[in-house]
Amino acid sequence: MGVHIHTEQGKIADVVLMPGDPLRAKLIAEKYLENAECYNEVRGMYGYTGTYKGKRVSVQGSGMGVPSFSIYAHELIKDYNCKTLIRIGSCGAMKNDVKVKDLVFAMGACTDSSIITNYFGNATFAPIGNFELLSKAVLTAKDMKVNYHVGNVFTSDLFYNYKENALKPYMDFGVLAVEMEVAALYMLAAQFDIKALGIMTVSDHVLTGESMPPIDRERTLDDMIKLALEVAIAG
Repeated sequence: MGVHIHTEQGKIADVVLMPGDPLRAKLIAEKYLENAECYNEVRGMYGYTGTYKGKRVSVQGSGMGVPSFSIYAHELIKDYNCKTLIRIGSCGAMKNDVKVKDLVFAMGACTDSSIITNYFGNATFAPIGNFELLSKAVLTAKDMKVNYHVGNVFTSDLFYNYKENALKPYMDFGVLAVEMEVAALYMLAAQFDIKALGIMTVSDHVLTGESMPPIDRERTLDDMIKLALEVAIAG
C-alpha cells in the first residue's frame, strides 16, 4: 500500500487518468464511468475505479505542481503497478495560433523544475510522451473534430512568477503552452518504463490575456475528458 494512496491491490486499474483537482476526479467518476467505486480519500485526494465502454479505468487526483504530482504518480506505478498514466488538466497558451479552448498534446516537456537535475546533475534529459498514446490522441481529436496542437510544453514550478518576461525564452523557441506537471509525468514514465501522455485544455492565453468564460469550461473540458478516455481504453 502507498502512503498517500491507501487501498488494496487490484482496486486500481492499469490505466489511470490524473486530473490535478480531486473534485474533478470525483466528477469524472460520477459522470463518465460505470459502477465507479472510490478507492482513496486520504488527504481528500479522491481516487475512483470504474468502467468506460466495458474497460476498467481509474481516475486519481494529483494536486498541483511537480512535487505533488510526483508523489501520486510514483505510488500508482510502484505500489499499484499501473502501466499507463494520462494527465488531464488545463494550460496557458504561449503561441498566437494556439487558442483558448483548444487541446494541447504534449510531445515533450521542458521545465525549470529541479526534477531533471536531481537525476542527472548538470547533464540534460528530454522528457517525452509515449508515441502510441500520442498517435491515438491525434486520431481521436480528428474524429471528434476538435482543435488540437502537438508539441513542446513548459512545466513551471511557479504559478505566480515575479520575473518579467520569464516565459519569453520558451515562446521564442516555439513552446506551445505552460502548465505544471507534464515533465514530472514523463520523467517517471521513463524511469519506470510505462506509457504516459499529457492532454491539456487551453484555459487562458499568456499573450492576449484571454481566459475561458466559466460557461464554456464544462463543455470544453468534456471534450478533453472524452478524448482521454478513448485514448485510455485503446490500450
